[in-house]
Amino acid sequence: MLKGKKIIIAVTGSISAYKALFLTRLLVKSGAHVRVVMSKGASQFIQPLSFATLSKHPIVSDFVSNEADGSWNNHVDMALWADVILVVPATANTLAKFVSGTCDNVLMAVLMSAKCSIFFAPAMDHDMMLHDGTQTNLATLKSRGYRIFESGFGELASGLVGEGRLAEPEEIVAQLEEYFHPNPILKGKKILINAGPTYEAIDPVRFIGNRSSGKMGIALANACLDLGADVTLVLGPTHLIPNEGIHCIRVENAMEMAQACKSEFLNAHWAILAAAVADYRPATIAKEKVKKSESDLQLNLEPTEDIAKSLGAMKKNEQRLICFALETESEETNAKSKLERKNADAIILNSLRSDGVHFGSDENQVHVFFQNGTEKKLPLMQKNELASRLVEELIQQGL
Repeated sequence: MLKGKKIIIAVTGSISAYKALFLTRLLVKSGAHVRVVMSKGASQFIQPLSFATLSKHPIVSDFVSNEADGSWNNHVDMALWADVILVVPATANTLAKFVSGTCDNVLMAVLMSAKCSIFFAPAMDHDMMLHDGTQTNLATLKSRGYRIFESGFGELASGLVGEGRLAEPEEIVAQLEEYFHPNPILKGKKILINAGPTYEAIDPVRFIGNRSSGKMGIALANACLDLGADVTLVLGPTHLIPNEGIHCIRVENAMEMAQACKSEFLNAHWAILAAAVADYRPATIAKEKVKKSESDLQLNLEPTEDIAKSLGAMKKNEQRLICFALETESEETNAKSKLERKNADAIILNSLRSDGVHFGSDENQVHVFFQNGTEKKLPLMQKNELASRLVEELIQQGL
């Protein structure tokens, strides 16, 4: 669920800094991009090389990166790169500095340059944690909208037992997943989506294709990912790039798309077929470029595999099949017919006769028909918003 997220770990001077190593490993293993900034005090507890090895990035611990050539670490660029910053561990000194706006090292400069959310994980001895100053600083941070990974109760480095124990790395990762995906209702679900056009070759240069951009299917993949699903996107030719965290299989023609979809559907809970797959392809592909001549050019076309029908035949009781239907006439009749013929659980009707709907648009409106007889019309809206609404409707219908 954290795949592709850009995370900075700011490590300060505490004996519990070793836990930040385990946190770095967990985040990298989850697919996040991790950068580490260390205070000089932190380097007295943990060697920067350890963090560099686990994060696979150089460690920032000073403004100057190379005194010989005068190169420096741009704390502003680093701060703006991040989706979130985790101060782990956050000492009493660091909390006080941040609240007061004291900026005396590169770590503080990164924190004070940030536009993203910052989480603080306090770690200190029992009496320091309960001190009025520390409690006031924590309350101030919360009032300003910063998030706190609450410290635990247990044995401390001093030998005392009490408050101030750094939150465990696994707890921090779980809370971070909750932050990025506050309602992971699809967690554990494997969802297959196809999107974009297909190109059916005439010769090495020319092809038969269509104007589909793939925007709607990619928006659906992103919406499912945001709800915690394990998403596989079979994507036809398009310049668009889906969000990191989506397993994207790039294909070109209908045969490749059919093979990929049938293979991935074996372990999928849902299949959402949003691609504009060519219905026909040239029966033969010329090995060389077809030369222009004065006479007519005739192409012998053969039907491509009906992916929706194939998946409908494969579908098991616990699987759900959702198809798109693009119609230009008798829209509702044709959509309902497709619902039965494809053994689908829902049909999402697109009509080119609707105002504001056209290929490549950032907006769309649809009419959804469910197998149980329920219908739902969604008005014209941005495709990203529409995708979220569609996924909500699918969930509400018990799919």
